Amino acid sequence: MPSREEQKEQRRRLILIKALELFVKRGYSETKIGDIAKAADMSTGLMFHYFESKEQLYEELVKMGLHGTKTPQKMDFSSPLEYFRGFLNALFSYVKEQPWVFYMFVLMAQAQKNEATPPHIREIAMQVDQIEFSAKIIEQGQKDGTFRSGDPLTLSTAFWCSVQGLMEYLAAHPDTPLPDPEWIVDIIKGENAK
Repeated sequence: MPSREEQKEQRRRLILIKALELFVKRGYSETKIGDIAKAADMSTGLMFHYFESKEQLYEELVKMGLHGTKTPQKMDFSSPLEYFRGFLNALFSYVKEQPWVFYMFVLMAQAQKNEATPPHIREIAMQVDQIEFSAKIIEQGQKDGTFRSGDPLTLSTAFWCSVQGLMEYLAAHPDTPLPDPEWIVDIIKGENAK
């Protein structure tokens, strides 16, 4: 039987996942704290023991999303091409186990552009810099022909927008099979890539 601390952490995680789903499906302003409590099968009062407000809960989710976007930057890669392949393989493996990850991609996009997002939370969401970071890696790979020629920032944008679009589609259609990661890598791959 789980300890009291483990039970508390499980409940907190359940609240976060249910809130994530509701924020994505209904939007931040249309989701009520009572809706989240009901989805988590608990009273609103009990939920306030975990999060003092809907805004605090939303901020926690956006911080989790920001942390997740930094994961590829921490990856150790043997080559620029392996950086992108490794990331996609890891992401696709993870989303098979944790389908809520699809929703996190949607939430982060919503938090960046939705006017209902509290300004300080939008600032957190806007710290995502994966495109700029990846452009530097693409530039490295262009030197040996691993990546196609062209503006590295534009190529990085095409790659990441493809990933974002795929995750958003899968959030709406979760039974869709994941594509071969190589199809997405082909967006940036050059003639000399293996």
